[in-house]
Amino acid sequence: MSSHVFRVGLTGGIASGKSTAGKFFGALGVPILDSDQIAREVVEPGQPPLEQLVQRFGQTILTADGHLDRPALRDIVFSDPKARADLEALTHPAIGAALQARSASAGGPYQILVIPLLVEKNLGSHVDRVLVIDCDETLQIRRLTARDGSTAQQAQAILNAQAARATRLKAADDVITNDADMSAVQSQVAALHARYLELAAPARH
Repeated sequence: MSSHVFRVGLTGGIASGKSTAGKFFGALGVPILDSDQIAREVVEPGQPPLEQLVQRFGQTILTADGHLDRPALRDIVFSDPKARADLEALTHPAIGAALQARSASAGGPYQILVIPLLVEKNLGSHVDRVLVIDCDETLQIRRLTARDGSTAQQAQAILNAQAARATRLKAADDVITNDADMSAVQSQVAALHARYLELAAPARH
């Protein structure tokens, strides 16, 4: 048995439905490795990345009990590209290493790696296939304002900071369209699951 496991990088803009699609794949017995979840874990108190972030951005990014104050950090880096680059340089290596380690032990017929910045960071070479969850931008803005209480302007600013929809679609091997109801997403996931099982079979032998 080869040590290589077939990995699908799942990406998409904010509020496009990545976690929904991930849940459907997970229900089919596929290991889901979420880089956002890992990103939260590597900045827990006592982890080296958190100490490095405090050195770079100061104590104001900590809550009273010593945890990372995400909104405070987000406010600093969102409007300052240099600060955002520093944040990524301090956290991404730890996230990447943890993702690799988890992938090596997760097994499964194939794996879904949820990587929101896959296209922005050119990480397509780290996975066997790129799966993009796609929906209309007006729908993303509507979902964001409903979910996070953002204003339409804030939601648009978040979208503008991410890869353009066309760029993301160009990087995709597969696309799930999420502009109808959940059952439409579920049936697209089921079809892709069958395809990925076929593609993954040679990697397992």
